[in-house]
Amino acid sequence: MESLNRYDLVIIGAGPAGEAAAHIARAREATTAVIDRDLFGGACPFWACMPSKSLLHAAAVHHGGGEYPWPKASARRDWMISREGTDYPDDTSHVEALEKIGADAIRGTARLDGPQRVEVQTPDGERVLEAGAVIVAVGSSSRIPDMPGLDEVPFWTNREATSTRELPESFLVLGGGPTGVELSQVYARYGVPVTLVDSNPRILSRDHPRTSAALADVLAAEGVTIRTGVRAVRGFAGAGTNGRHRFELNDGSIVEGAAVLLAIGRVYPVAELNLASVGADTSQDRLHPDDRMRIADGVWAAGDPAGPEMHTHLSHYAGEIAAMNALGDNVPTDFRAIPRATYTDPETASVGLLVEEARERGIDAEELSVDLGETAKGQAADAAGHVTIVVDRQAKTLVGAFLAGPGVSETVHEAVLAVKLATPLDVLADTIHAFPTVARAMGGLFAEAARR
Repeated sequence: MESLNRYDLVIIGAGPAGEAAAHIARAREATTAVIDRDLFGGACPFWACMPSKSLLHAAAVHHGGGEYPWPKASARRDWMISREGTDYPDDTSHVEALEKIGADAIRGTARLDGPQRVEVQTPDGERVLEAGAVIVAVGSSSRIPDMPGLDEVPFWTNREATSTRELPESFLVLGGGPTGVELSQVYARYGVPVTLVDSNPRILSRDHPRTSAALADVLAAEGVTIRTGVRAVRGFAGAGTNGRHRFELNDGSIVEGAAVLLAIGRVYPVAELNLASVGADTSQDRLHPDDRMRIADGVWAAGDPAGPEMHTHLSHYAGEIAAMNALGDNVPTDFRAIPRATYTDPETASVGLLVEEARERGIDAEELSVDLGETAKGQAADAAGHVTIVVDRQAKTLVGAFLAGPGVSETVHEAVLAVKLATPLDVLADTIHAFPTVARAMGGLFAEAARR
């Protein structure tokens, strides 16, 4: 497509949300520009979802006695992120995919300059684009805390942790969310001593307590030292054993690691977009779109800064909704049933509300749970974990499901659909589930809830 100066839709950010929006727009023959200052495709295929899952797979095979040494795992990861023989990934396939559908891919840094006007600093100079509509989909990056001594420590973010070609002598992970627990397991399974520090009372603090406990037990058995309820307050570069980096925790204790991963949250590069020029609310770090993903007249948002959660699949969904509405539709979002998954062993997955969250919303909620080890699937696979459901006793519907065990990232989607459609418990209980599966265990809970 020949470069234009005016587009029906200008998308700032070429990650999953931006790419999804572009495909919707081009399917409607809207002239479309997609701008990114770094990698087209975003973090997911290069620094996050895909390389981490490749390494988790390799580590699982290696842990089980298979022939998957680290050099092989690293090489396959490099192939996965288009980084073979180079230091930085190649995003050509993502650029070509946009150009194939007729979108204009522009590499540069964009900012708004009032309604329907986008300025782009490109390697060849500034371009000014007129836009019928704009979608902001700029993603996020690792949060770097203001901590004494940290600036002297050559710390890692998820980028370095998912792309290193050499195993560290030891590994210190600050943060016990999905990134922290997944990468802790990868390195522990390759024989690296790992210490995981989380300021919350438990790892995966936003998930179900049974999930946190199940994963913590496995990580500890695999050699991960877990410290919860404490946080790092000062760093000392190279001051530890054999030149490891030392960190003082707020209880006065010390932890060390030759490599240090910061996985304590994300920040959103929205301040530099000049959103105030279009009347958008810039009082908070994150954007708060309406139920059509709009943040100002003629401007929509999708992806990590727009929330309500951060997942590639949610970014894709929100990008499509934003594009539809930017091009004249009136399509509301539906965030009632967002699936969440962590790809550790055991896997974790959830959808909907914890029982406490449901009760806070005035729902007559009850929780039912089963230890996976007591089920046929758990016994056959020698698998730990649980299946827990949260039901609305008055409406007789499912409002949440929380699982830990083999393959639960796939199993959870029955519950996703049930929450979305408010499927009656009687229907869920009357549904035949294959034996022996985690889904069968969940079906048993549906039947018990329906009987109650």
